[in-house]
Amino acid sequence: MIRKAIIMGAAGRDFHNFNTFFRENPQYKVVAFTAAQISELDTTAGVEKRVYPAELAGSMYPEGIRIYPEAMLEELIKKHDADEVFFSYSDVSAKYLHDEAARVQAAGATFVLLGPKDTMIQPKKPLISICASRTGSGKSPTSRWLVRTLKQLGYRVVVIRHPMPYGDLIKQRVQRFESYEDLDKHDCTVEEREDYEPHIDNGAIVYSGVDYQDIIDAAEKEADIVVWDGGNNDFPFYVPSKHIVIVDPHRVGHELSYYPGETNVRMADIVIVGKVNTAKPEDVKQVKENVRRINPNAKIIDANIVISAEDEDKLTGKRVLVIEDGPTLTHGEMKYGAATIKAKEKNAVIVDPRPYAKGTIKEVYDLWPHLGELLPAVGYSEHQMKELEDSINAVPCDIVLMGTPTDLRRYLKVDKPVLRVTYDYKEIEPGQLVAELEGVLP
Repeated sequence: MIRKAIIMGAAGRDFHNFNTFFRENPQYKVVAFTAAQISELDTTAGVEKRVYPAELAGSMYPEGIRIYPEAMLEELIKKHDADEVFFSYSDVSAKYLHDEAARVQAAGATFVLLGPKDTMIQPKKPLISICASRTGSGKSPTSRWLVRTLKQLGYRVVVIRHPMPYGDLIKQRVQRFESYEDLDKHDCTVEEREDYEPHIDNGAIVYSGVDYQDIIDAAEKEADIVVWDGGNNDFPFYVPSKHIVIVDPHRVGHELSYYPGETNVRMADIVIVGKVNTAKPEDVKQVKENVRRINPNAKIIDANIVISAEDEDKLTGKRVLVIEDGPTLTHGEMKYGAATIKAKEKNAVIVDPRPYAKGTIKEVYDLWPHLGELLPAVGYSEHQMKELEDSINAVPCDIVLMGTPTDLRRYLKVDKPVLRVTYDYKEIEPGQLVAELEGVLP
């Protein structure tokens, strides 16, 4: 008997789960995808109006598979008499996951989480995965530091990045980024640029896209070592040679209460407690105790995230609009970021942007009221990027302090001075992390 399935996603893990578990699987018929998170931020992004194309879906799906808003989940279960619903996105609380399971079961279907055995691809080359317990834990600066370090040791290193395919899925099947021109060629959103640009600045080649078997086949042709730079707090798409997980002492307890971040922590070979230099000692201690309780065999390493800003002395006493990384503030639920820490360090006055927010930027504050006086950099479409630009320009301030991984000055016309904040991984005990990789490096 063929089981009818719905895949709940947000344009990333959902497509990977389909490709690795459902495509050409005669035991299942996927009747629909649902899309969450992205459509909440900007309905003009159109994610929920798309189709997973036949060219990617395989011979069993000659018309492709329709993608619907997640709000239609119960209706879709009843319409298709769906047997199983597979939850396939990340960085959600245990309560959120429980509530989604209750929705599915109340509608009559079985709620399913696919695990590593059914979704991880086996690489041919050594692969080091860097993942996290929550979005914004310091995963990407750690990835950049490791790539730079391995290259200094003489290895050819290629980064494979967790997907964010918001455009033409066929064209995005395999994406390779080595320059800013590549970002333009693929019409990358602000969110994509935030993850790819810092690696390009670091001199690294980055792969991403939709079909991660094709992606690793291409990446391994030009690499001695592959570094998986995970997205949100998802677990890797590949079987890692070493699994490194970053935990955040600014959000104590989240390593035990968010999915699938806790899965990552339990799977980890190495757990890095980041941001030690900006966290309370008692919080660092508590995070370590939590990790040891659920994964006593993991090696725990302390590390700093060093925050710096352009011409930072100019901030003292000034009225400042603080812009932080969008996903870290929104579904990552952080109430501050690197730019906030730097503004307070320099005794700047943070200006509240909420009265000046335009269009969907206003709606962002309704969705995530904890944002307070911070402006998240969201830009899932040209339309929303223009609203972000208009919101910034409407705020009466002396300086815009930008704590985003990408330099927004390249894409937005801001009518006031902008200073950029950067943050970098720094070892506390030099050589400790590379030593833990012994036996993995070729």
